[in-house]
Amino acid sequence: MNEIPLGILFTILALLIVLSGFFSSSETALMTLNRYRLRHLAKAGHRSARLAARLLERPDRLIGVILLGNNFVNILAASLTTVIALRLYGQGAIAAASVLLTLVILIFAEVAPKTLAALHPERLAFPFSWPLSLLLRVLYPLVWVTNGIANGILRLFRIHPEDATGDALSREELRTVLNEAGAMIPRRHQRMLTNILDLEKATVEDIMVPRNEIVGIDLEDDWEDIVHQLAASQHTRLPVYRESVDDVIGIIHMRRVVSDLLKHQLTRETLLERTNDPYFIPEGTKLHTQLLNFQRSRRRIGMVVDEYGEIMGLVTLEDILEEIVGEFTTDPAAGSRHLRLQEDGSYLAQGNISVRELNRVLDWGLPTDGPKTLNGLVMEHLQSIPEAGISLIIHGFPVTIVQTKENKVRTAAIQPRRIRAVVRRVENTGE
Repeated sequence: MNEIPLGILFTILALLIVLSGFFSSSETALMTLNRYRLRHLAKAGHRSARLAARLLERPDRLIGVILLGNNFVNILAASLTTVIALRLYGQGAIAAASVLLTLVILIFAEVAPKTLAALHPERLAFPFSWPLSLLLRVLYPLVWVTNGIANGILRLFRIHPEDATGDALSREELRTVLNEAGAMIPRRHQRMLTNILDLEKATVEDIMVPRNEIVGIDLEDDWEDIVHQLAASQHTRLPVYRESVDDVIGIIHMRRVVSDLLKHQLTRETLLERTNDPYFIPEGTKLHTQLLNFQRSRRRIGMVVDEYGEIMGLVTLEDILEEIVGEFTTDPAAGSRHLRLQEDGSYLAQGNISVRELNRVLDWGLPTDGPKTLNGLVMEHLQSIPEAGISLIIHGFPVTIVQTKENKVRTAAIQPRRIRAVVRRVENTGE
């Protein structure tokens, strides 16, 4: 070693520091790779991504070969530094050389490379996968022995590396991924995807048309009234019943009777022949389950019943789809049968509008685990029977009761913007 020129020793030392930085940065880069993007690139045929994914299938072996290499070059660098210090200044310089080497390795072989790898993992992980793969093949026997001993020690503490959890995401984690996707996924698409996740939280009662609002054909009505109702109907499908909706006979599709209507040949008997059997939905059915049930049964409308078999409301396939994609109109408020935009920018809402519809149409975030309608929210906040002219703030949104009927809110004026910040500022100033 004494015969080797100092210039060569310094060159070897610099090379060892570079190799130490290589091992440090490769570890950080590979471990911080986005696993889902990595799988996508691997399936798309990216060769380096495939190699990186193969290395990450056994992280214990990958870490083993990286640490073997890193420790080897660091120990060799320390030994070489000792030799250089002895040749230049004697034994008294060994301590100073050790401190200097520690700082150099810390800065140039640890902090800087790992920071770069954390910021740009793909730029380093993909090219570094090739030499690491080759090194793993060369040092495999040593890596296998090292990992065997380490895994054996872990098993003494009942830790089994093969039992490591995968990369599966929970529903809330997936929601966070979608919300943080930014410009990669359009905002409307993000909302649709998160709405799909919300289908498992909502039930048919949250979106159903209440019993008292069901529009249908009562066969006990005068026939002229029935014909006029069919001709003027705004709905494609209507329930058919006798006297009460509890005695529902079936569902009539307007397409099946329009020809008879135009020819003035429709009779009660013909109407009954064209009526399909009713489809019933138990209360509490989750929306994602009902969506699949509609698909399997080839139905688009169903009657929600309680545990006693009484009709609670009506749900359509379109109602569930609107929970995913939003209203089927350019102006969401125009597509809502319960909401009307006023000239001053406020909205005139019917008291039976559902909380979910308010959230969907106006992009609000009202809680859905309490009252299901605006009338319910008002009564919950007032804790009394509402009266016309009363104004209140519900979760930051000003609401003014315009009209009441039979001890409930019929219409209310609501402002689309929160004023919670203003309320807090007034409370803080004591005004």
